[in-house]
Amino acid sequence: MDHPTGLPCMRCGKCWSHDLIAYVTEEDRNRWTRDGRTDILHILEKEHGMWAGDRLVSRDDGRLLQGCPFFIWDEDLGTCAIYETRPGFAKTMCPARLNSALTTKVV
Repeated sequence: MDHPTGLPCMRCGKCWSHDLIAYVTEEDRNRWTRDGRTDILHILEKEHGMWAGDRLVSRDDGRLLQGCPFFIWDEDLGTCAIYETRPGFAKTMCPARLNSALTTKVV
């Protein structure tokens, strides 16, 4: 998996331990609608995420949402189930920048 930073992906899964649904933009949603990706849109709508302080929780039952629902393990290597159409944030996300990026809330 190539990355815009030029850093090789180790496919360890550490970067996707956060719920990146919170960082999906309207542009991402519009692209998935145009492309007919109801599989992705269904998961986004099912989660009903909302911010509660510094945590993302389900609007329906208050449970903590964590981990990207599209991250899967392929034997011992992590991979993205929607890599070709992943959110814009995921395209430029770099583990070295992850902590600083996740401290900024998208409203």
